[in-house]
Amino acid sequence: MAGPPTTTASPRRATEAAFQQCINPACAATFGVGEAHFACPRCGDLVDVVYDWDRLAVPKSLKDFEAKWSRRLDPLAASGVWRFRELLPFAPPEKVVTIGEGRTLLQKADKVGRAVGMDPGRLMLQYEGMNPSGSFKDNGMTAAFTHARMIGARRVACASTGNTSASLAVFCSATDFGFKAIIFIGSGKIAYGKLAQALDHGALTIQIVGDFDDAMRRVREVADRLGIYLMNSVNPFRLEGQKAIMYRVLEASGWEVPDWIVVPGGNLGNSSAFGKAFIELKHLGLIDRVPRLAVVNAQGARTLNELYSARELRWRSGLADSAKVDAYYGELDATGVKASTIASAIEINRPVNLKKCLRALDFCDGVVREVSDQEIMDAKSWVGAGGLGCEPASAASVAGARKLREEGVIAPSERVVCILTGHQLKDPTATVAYHGGDREQFEKVLGARGVKRAGFANRPVVVPNELDDIIRTIALYADSAAPAS
Repeated sequence: MAGPPTTTASPRRATEAAFQQCINPACAATFGVGEAHFACPRCGDLVDVVYDWDRLAVPKSLKDFEAKWSRRLDPLAASGVWRFRELLPFAPPEKVVTIGEGRTLLQKADKVGRAVGMDPGRLMLQYEGMNPSGSFKDNGMTAAFTHARMIGARRVACASTGNTSASLAVFCSATDFGFKAIIFIGSGKIAYGKLAQALDHGALTIQIVGDFDDAMRRVREVADRLGIYLMNSVNPFRLEGQKAIMYRVLEASGWEVPDWIVVPGGNLGNSSAFGKAFIELKHLGLIDRVPRLAVVNAQGARTLNELYSARELRWRSGLADSAKVDAYYGELDATGVKASTIASAIEINRPVNLKKCLRALDFCDGVVREVSDQEIMDAKSWVGAGGLGCEPASAASVAGARKLREEGVIAPSERVVCILTGHQLKDPTATVAYHGGDREQFEKVLGARGVKRAGFANRPVVVPNELDDIIRTIALYADSAAPAS
């Protein structure tokens, strides 16, 4: 039962339970897990980590993982990724690099659900801001760093809009395996909360003139020339760790599969990983159905929505029409269009995992939408008023869920999980600009991105430093309605 995503026969399967394989069915080249490949060396396509499940000890039921809850002093059981290591069995336990990632929360969010248009108890928020670096990236980094340790890598690098660099820097500084962090960022394209993490944790930070796509191109060239281990989500082991987000969603749901998973779309690593997780779980008989997947672009970085919704690009069993992609990218180059959105974490025009995301959409009967920065910031305010602060990119999932609800694609009675990818303090500048009431700051931070109003703002109230004035203000405002109602 060698299992998905590809099925081409390979001699390697006779000897290895875990291996890497090109996702292009016309190539399907295979490589051992002791090698580092960030693209297929034969055809240049993306690479998967693939398992011959017949050679592995696979749980008979997802409930079998509950036995690990009593072993919280075991670092692998305490990790929200490695607790499920039977479902990503590429590494020996003694090689695992963990910093306690994945101790996250699936929260019922009825206040946010009302704003979206859902029935009570039907909207859940998967809050990845509780990870050590404050974002979902730690799920993938623990797997990628584990692989880097397996093959003896020491210098590790990434291009980043912020969260990847923060996570990479944390893993290098919090562990004692000799890893050295090198980070590429674009000019003016990183939130200070994230840049602060990279600097504070000792990473070599290289800022180039350009955007994320430019930084991504350069870091791949540098990694190739200098033999540096690449930590972006083009690394297939990153996506193995990110599969665990879906395992925890199922775990927190009593192993009941939700109707919808809604996720922001930037470099498309999460959507790709989620699709792979459900492909494998269904293949193993551990679930009997799969959720529908909704991937939500920011309007200012809308590549997936343009290609999928407007130009009808599809997976086609691994043979997606690359001419459509090349034509669109050529148009971007010809017109000089750069990604531009307040949701800096998804400000990406050339998503490296586009093809894997198409596979996920195909398997999960997916849809793609785009939302404006205005919709993102309003949704962000609903999430904050509901008790879980998030960065702007996270709120794209909630804004997307509302759009799908308004279109009637999502029914109010369906069970919907929106992924909140990063913590509120990743980008406090946007939050303060929206709520603060300073028009100059609002225009500088948000107005340039097309945000015209702060319709759900919770502005500070300025009063004289007099006791009676303070008491009158409290009496006037204390019982006012919450902004997200």
